[in-house]
Amino acid sequence: MFGIGWSEFLILIAAGLFILGPERLPGAAAWLGKSIRQVREYATGAREQLRSELGPEFDELRKPLEDLRELRNFDPKRAITRHLLDDINLNDYKPNGFPAATPPSSFTTPSTPPQPPLSPGERPPFDPDAT
Repeated sequence: MFGIGWSEFLILIAAGLFILGPERLPGAAAWLGKSIRQVREYATGAREQLRSELGPEFDELRKPLEDLRELRNFDPKRAITRHLLDDINLNDYKPNGFPAATPPSSFTTPSTPPQPPLSPGERPPFDPDAT
């Protein structure tokens, strides 16, 4: 209802009590309820009248308005994620973002045997091209 939470609703009731007083608050609430109901009935009647007069063109007229309503709820993070990962199944990835699938066997078997650990005091091999 208008995006008002319970805490805001309670604050509005307390403010109404202070401004209108306890004797006029029920009458004001009833008037507000009737007014809102009447506005809704007017809007529904206008929509139905447009729909009956325009016929199938009413849906074509309403489509851009629905697109604008979707833009109001636009979340850029969700849109970018959907665009970038549309064809990717997120269940195939670990929480750190790397693929959960095992790498190909050519990457898992080393081409050279592992070197034994260095003995104490032995200097590691030096490759000038790697530095």
